[in-house]
Amino acid sequence: MRLTVIFLMALVGTFVLDQGIKDLFVQGFGWRHPCLSLELHYNPGVAFSFLAFLGSGLKWLQMILIAGIALYLITSRLVWEYPLALGMLLGAAVSNLYDRFIHPGVVDYVAWHCGFNYAVFNYADVVIDAVIVWILFQSYRQYRREKKT
Repeated sequence: MRLTVIFLMALVGTFVLDQGIKDLFVQGFGWRHPCLSLELHYNPGVAFSFLAFLGSGLKWLQMILIAGIALYLITSRLVWEYPLALGMLLGAAVSNLYDRFIHPGVVDYVAWHCGFNYAVFNYADVVIDAVIVWILFQSYRQYRREKKT
């Protein structure tokens, strides 16, 4: 029960925080600096607008993928090994998917443009990347412990 609560709180908390931040930018917040800007962008694709040509079909594809991943994590019991991390991961994924249903694309707002002008991301993107690194690091540590014994 405790792990379920951790998982659900992480999922809902990440979703609510990400949507709250995105709402600030949808409402008009912005800030510019020579290397970093905080400004509203809608990404019709995934990373670097990849798959944007799928149009509205992309949201349905992502919905199927997220549902499949969630089902796998729950049935394989992996979610109970990493309830905080996987709750955050699914909360971020669902938040970006939700954007596709209410906006022209995923709401991105951190634009890094020192030397290039194409890297724009949001809190959910950072959470997804950080959680993947976190799980890989934890898995590696566990592998090393098991190898020693």
